[in-house]
Amino acid sequence: MPRHSTGVLVCAAVLLVASVPFAGRRAAPPAAPAPAPSAQQTSPAAPAADLRPEVPPPPFSEGIFPCSGCHNKDMPPNRTRRVLKDMHDDIVLKHDEEHRWCLDCHDAENRDQLHLASGDPVPFEESYRLCGQCHGEKYRDWRAGVHGRRVGQWNGAKRYLLCVNCHNPHSPRFKPLPPKPAPLRPVRGR
Repeated sequence: MPRHSTGVLVCAAVLLVASVPFAGRRAAPPAAPAPAPSAQQTSPAAPAADLRPEVPPPPFSEGIFPCSGCHNKDMPPNRTRRVLKDMHDDIVLKHDEEHRWCLDCHDAENRDQLHLASGDPVPFEESYRLCGQCHGEKYRDWRAGVHGRRVGQWNGAKRYLLCVNCHNPHSPRFKPLPPKPAPLRPVRGR
């Protein structure tokens, strides 16, 4: 028997012996993928009912809500970008006004709700989901209680303010505050 044939036989025998302990075993099922981070942490997707933050009602302008009081079947949506003259003429859009229009956020078919970029409806009470689409870092910080105001128990129920409780959604920047005089230095007693 040639020398190289013996080596091949030895290798085959080693492989056969090494595989014996595994004979009759089923292949291990593929490892389950790691759970994805929850939607609450990563995006403004619809929150689970038990994870939905408690928020006060949105601060609607007096006599404006429900929108369907005026925007009904007798008033079809006008999707043309324009300066509003007949109604809502007090709204001046200063929120990416070069690219945004009312119907980018307000639902054209059901005016009593908003909608996400995907078209999914969002009630006004969950407007933070809409804001979070573009302002992801602020949304994350808001959920963590770093941005905005959150009150409640450390490990219990918490109450958040909606973005619109502090920011006008049509013009969200705070107006500049006039500077205050510097504090007086304390005077040490003699």
